[in-house]
Parts: sequence; C-alpha cells; structure tokens
Amino acid sequence: MVSGIGPARLKRLIDHFGDAEKAWRAAPLELARSGLDRKSLQALLAARDRLDLDAEMARISEFGARVVTLADDSYPRLLREVSLPPPVLYYKGSLLPADDYAVAVVGTRHVKTYGREVTRYLAGELARNKITVVSGLALGIDAAAHQAALDAGGRTIAVLGSGLDVIYPGENTGLARSIVASGAVVTEYPLGTKPDRGNFPARNRIISGLSLGTLATQAGERSGALITAYHALEQGREVFSVPGSILDGGCSGTNQLIQRGEAKLVLKAADILEELNLSMVSATFQERVIVPGDATERELLKQLSDEPVHVDEIARAAALPIAQVTGALTLMELKGMVRQAGGMSFVLAHEAGVRYVVD
Repeated sequence: MVSGIGPARLKRLIDHFGDAEKAWRAAPLELARSGLDRKSLQALLAARDRLDLDAEMARISEFGARVVTLADDSYPRLLREVSLPPPVLYYKGSLLPADDYAVAVVGTRHVKTYGREVTRYLAGELARNKITVVSGLALGIDAAAHQAALDAGGRTIAVLGSGLDVIYPGENTGLARSIVASGAVVTEYPLGTKPDRGNFPARNRIISGLSLGTLATQAGERSGALITAYHALEQGREVFSVPGSILDGGCSGTNQLIQRGEAKLVLKAADILEELNLSMVSATFQERVIVPGDATERELLKQLSDEPVHVDEIARAAALPIAQVTGALTLMELKGMVRQAGGMSFVLAHEAGVRYVVD
C-alpha cells in the first residue's frame, strides 16, 4: 500500500494500465495522464524510490506467499463484485473456484460457551456441506469457526488486518498454519504491516466480500462483527444471526440484527444453505482421488504431511537425488498434489474432498 493511494485510486490505475506492475513502472507523464492528482503522483513516485519491486516480489515468494490483483483471472469472484474491492491481495495457501461457495462466520472475541458451541456446530455443518468458512482469525468466535471447518475436513479462509508475516493475535499462529494447509490466509496489506487498529474495519469488508452471506453467531452492541454484518448488507449480501439470551449483553448485537430485520434468524446450517440456494453444493464436488503417477511420486508423497518438510530432508528420507526430487515436486505442484510452504519446504495440498492413495 502507498500512502495517498487508496483502493479507489489504485483500481483506476489498474484499469488504466492493465495491471498493477505496469502502473507501478509507468513513467511520471503516463501516470499524470491516467488522472492521478499531483499529491498522489508524488506519493507514488516517492514510494518507487524507496521500494525495489523485484526485491519485494522475491521476498514474498521466499515467504511462500502469492499476490493476486484485480487484473488477474484468479482474483476471487465474489470479492471482485463488491464496490471498491482491494486491488491487491497477498495470500498463503490456495484460492479455489470452490471458494465461490463461501459463508463468513463472525462474532465477539469475548465468547461464552453458548456462542462457541453454536459456532462450532454451524461452521462445522457448513464445512461438511462443502461451504468455505471465512473469518478473521481473531480470538473467540473467529478461531472457533476456523477450527470447526478444519475439524470437519473443509476449507476455511482467514482475512488479516496485518501483513502475512505478522499473525495477530500471536496465539493463533498455529491455527494460521493449519488454515494455510486447508485454505488460505489473505490480506490486502504487504509483508511487515503491523495490526494497527484502523486496519480491522477495512479487513471486515473483505471478510463479507469473499462470502455469499455473513453469519454472526454471538456479538454485543459494540462488537466489530457488526461492522462485518453491515458491510455485507451494503454489498448486497445476506446476513444471518443466531438468537441469544435477552439477559446476556454479549448477545445484544446479534439479537438486534434479528429484531430490526437486518439478519435472518438461523437455527441450523440448512437454514443458510436453503436461503443461499446452496443445498446441492456438496453434491457438486465429488471426492477427488490422487494417485501417484510413478514410483518417485509415490515415495515423495510418503515423506510429506500437513507440516512443511524441506526438500533436502525429503531427498534424504526418500533416498533419491536432490535434482530428481526437486523436478518431481515441481511437477506434483502443477498437478495440485503438493504445495510450497516457503523456503523450499513442501506440504501435501490437502483440500476438502481429496483423498491420497500411496500404497
């Protein structure tokens, strides 16, 4: 992000030049002709003097992350449809066409037993029905939603208010690693960005934007989860909520969403699936069986798991030449069998509905 170049201006630049890299490398006169005002032009040129784009892209790659822009076909379809989508996304993991069937699950950080259990139940059922669960990796409801999706063998996407290398809160670092193996961790902020308070309302619009609907399971009147719900309404997406005790202030926000008619009352996951016409999604994605193409692939799959393993360690364990291993892993990554986890380490590319056969 460049100070003074917000999503609206950056989108105009990408529309004008075709992609973010061409806009970044454009001559000052070309930038001026794009309609960029003097102050924004000066900010962009100053940023170019400070930042080596090639070095930054190399740093992103070394971290095991990827970049997708609005000009790319792989940019998330649902997010592209909202007003002023983030022009650039950084992510670790995978963004798949299956994520077009996504529901956000959000709520308070100060979760109580009721909210946690309801979240686990509903998020787990959504994941079992092949719905991608989107949330914000915060403590409380967010973490419960992500974990429930993982436990159900489904996909989940976490949206950060910081750079990918600054997981916040730190207590969820392990959870973030698990999400990368079965979904994606996403942010609009470059590496090194701290989790400043002002980043989170903007983060919330991405959570709702990635989703067909937003489910708020437990939130008080001042919970940030309500910001996500209102973003969803502004984006023309559905909002759902779970009724809570009228004696519990921690449920007052979600109860009021229902009372005001802003959220549809939910008692089971089927209520959401039916409202969004997603009842048949699980039948759309049949089990995909991955069978190694040869003895080398079979041996390499045996050495891999959900935890990153360095290519040198893989070669030693498989008793194969390093060149043969790196070549095979590159081909296996293209096939969607494995995925780089940064620093020449690899993991199995686990997705919902995928089964590996190695014997």
